[in-house]
Amino acid sequence: MKKDNLKHRDINWLYFNERVLLEAKSADTPLLERLKFLAIFSSNLDEYFKVRVSQLRQIKHLDKKFRKKLMFKANSTLQQILQTIHEQQVEFGNVIKATLSELEDHNIYVRNTSNFTNEQKQFLESLFDEQIKKFCSVHKENLELTDGTLYLAVAHPNQEYSIVEIPTENQDRFIRVPGDGHQFCYLDDAIRLNIQKLLPSKDIIGCYSIKLSRDAELYLEDDYSDIELVEKIYNSLDKRLYGQATRLLYDESMPSWLIESLKTDFKLGTVDLSPGGAYHNLSDFFSFPLPEGTEHLQYQAKPALPHPELSFKKNIFQSISTKDQLVHFPYQDFKVVEDFLTTAATDPNVSAIKMTIYRIAKSSSLADAILTALDNGKEITLFVEAQARFDEANNIKWGRIFEEKGAKVIFSIPQVKVHSKIAMVFRNENGRVKRYAYIGTGNFNAKTSKIYCDHGLFTANKKITKDLGQVFQVLERKIIVPKLKRLRVSPFTTRITFLNLIQNEINAAREGKKAAITAKMNSLEDSDMIRALYRAVNAGVEVRLIVRGFCCYLTANEDLSEGMKDNVFITSIVDRYLEHGRIYHFENGGDELMYIGSADWMTRNLDRRIEVLTPILDADIFEELKHILNLQLSDNQKARVLDLENSNKKVEQLPNEESIRSQYAIYDYLKNKLDENC
Repeated sequence: MKKDNLKHRDINWLYFNERVLLEAKSADTPLLERLKFLAIFSSNLDEYFKVRVSQLRQIKHLDKKFRKKLMFKANSTLQQILQTIHEQQVEFGNVIKATLSELEDHNIYVRNTSNFTNEQKQFLESLFDEQIKKFCSVHKENLELTDGTLYLAVAHPNQEYSIVEIPTENQDRFIRVPGDGHQFCYLDDAIRLNIQKLLPSKDIIGCYSIKLSRDAELYLEDDYSDIELVEKIYNSLDKRLYGQATRLLYDESMPSWLIESLKTDFKLGTVDLSPGGAYHNLSDFFSFPLPEGTEHLQYQAKPALPHPELSFKKNIFQSISTKDQLVHFPYQDFKVVEDFLTTAATDPNVSAIKMTIYRIAKSSSLADAILTALDNGKEITLFVEAQARFDEANNIKWGRIFEEKGAKVIFSIPQVKVHSKIAMVFRNENGRVKRYAYIGTGNFNAKTSKIYCDHGLFTANKKITKDLGQVFQVLERKIIVPKLKRLRVSPFTTRITFLNLIQNEINAAREGKKAAITAKMNSLEDSDMIRALYRAVNAGVEVRLIVRGFCCYLTANEDLSEGMKDNVFITSIVDRYLEHGRIYHFENGGDELMYIGSADWMTRNLDRRIEVLTPILDADIFEELKHILNLQLSDNQKARVLDLENSNKKVEQLPNEESIRSQYAIYDYLKNKLDENC
C-alpha cells in the first residue's frame, strides 16, 4: 500500500477542528455554550501551530534526499494546511460576529472602543489607573515576544511602533462595565482606551493586536546517559517561550508598513504571517462570565450520577472483590476513583499502592490521598510521565513532592511515554496479599473527568491483576518483557493482538460466517492497522468505526476511483463532552471480545508508549458497555460522517427513526439503571 493511500494526519486534523467550529455555529448549541466551542477551536489551533506546524517546518529543512525517502512533501503540505486554516479563520470570525450579535438579543453585550458610553469610558479610565496600568509593560525595541502572550502593536508617525503587553495573567480578560442588561468588554479595549497614558510622549495613529506562536517541541537529545531525563525536560521548558516562531497572528486592519516592520524585526517569513481579527487568544471565552438569569442559554445541568454499587457500599474492596465494577465519566461521579485511593490510604490492611500519573491536576483529592497514604506508612510507587506535553512542569512538581514525602517515584522511561491509566492496591486478607486494580481510558484527573467521556474498570480478577503486576515490574525496570495472559500491553502485545483479531474476522467472513469489527478511538493513523482494515472490508467484514479526531483511513481499495466499500462506515461525535474512551469490539465467531484502555490505533500508541488495555470479562459489564457503544453508533444528532470528501456532513436521520443524541442517551440509560438499583 502506498503512503499516498492514507489521508495526511495533519491535514485531516483540521477537519476535526472544523467539526468543533460547526458546533459553535449550530443553532442546536445553547448560545453561551457556543462561546466554549469557539474557545476550543482557538485553543486547538494554537497547539496545532506550536506542535504540528513546528514539526513540518523542521522536516522542511531536512536534506531533500532524506525527505524523499520519507515520501514527505513538507512545502506542499504546509501550503495546503495554511490555506485551509485561512479559510477556517475567516469562518471563525464570522461565527464570532454572529454569536455576539445573537447575545445582544438577550441583553448580553461585548462593547469596544467604538461604542463605549461616556459612563463606560469613565469607569474604564478609573479601573485602568487603579488596577490595570501597573501590570502593563511597554517595549520599544529588542523585545522577544513570548509564546502565546497577547500584545498591542502601537503605530506612531514615521513608521515607528511600540509593543504593549496585555496582562492577562494578572487581570480577567472580560471586564463587566456599567449599563443596561449585561455589558462587558475585553481587557484589550480597556488598554486601547487608555493607551496614551502608557505612551505620553508619543503620537498614536493606531493600535493592533498581535500574538506569536512558537515551537513547543523540546527536541531533546536521544542520549540520556549524562543527565536525568526529568532534569533535561524541566530545564528545557522555558525554551517553549522563545522557540522558533511558527505564526504571527495579527489584526488584518494593520497597515502594511507595520506588518513588514514586525516581519523584519522578529525575523519572520511570509509563511509565518497570519491575518486575523482584532482579538486573539479567544480560548479565553472559556472564562466568559455567565450572568444570572441566562441559564436558558446554557446546557441544562446534568449532575454526575452516583455509581449504583460503589457509591453506596461501605467497603469498596468487598464490592470489587465480589464483582468487577465499571464506571463511566462524566456521567458518573469521579469520586469513586478518589474513594478507592482515599480508602486505601487509611485502610490498615493495605500495605502498598502503585499507580501511573500522566496528567495530574494542580490540586486534587488524589494527591491528598497519596500524601495521606505516605503519612500512614504505606509503600507508594508512582510512575510520573515527565513527557506529557504542556503538563511536564506540574507532573514533575508533584513527583518531587511525593518523592520528598517518601514515595518511590519513577520519572518516565527514556524515549517511551507511560500513557496507561492504571493503579493497583495491595491488601492483606486472610493471611494473603490480594490485589485490586483500576484500568481506565482517561487520566486520574477530577477536573477533566467532568468533560472527558471515559471508562474505568475496577477488578480483583487474579489473571488481570497478575498481568498488571507484570506491567508494574516493567515500569520498575525489574523485568524487560512482561508475561501476559489477559491484558494487552504496548509496545509488547497490543499490535499483534489487534492484527490477529482482525485476521480472525477476515477468516470468518471468507467462511461465510458473521464477521464484524467495531472500534472507537481518538485517532486512527497507523498504516498497518489501516491496511488490515482494508483487507477486512474487502473480505466482507462489517467495519464500524467512531473516530473523534483525525482519521487517516482513505479507501478500502488500491484503486482510489472505486471509493469505499459499503460495509465500512466511520463517524465522529463532537458534543457537550469530549469523547475520549477507547473501546474495541470483535464478533470473534460468536464468542464476542471487547477491550477498553488507553491506546488509540496510532503508531506511537502501539509501539512507543506503555499502554494497557483490559478485556471485559464480566457478562453484565460487557452488555452495559456494548449498549453504550451501540448508542454512540446510532447517534443521528451529533455524529458526523468521515468520508473521502471530508464533508463533515451530519449522519442522516431516516424517516420515523428515533432521534438519538448519544451523550444524553447514555446519561439517561445510566440514570435509569441507578433508579432501578435503588
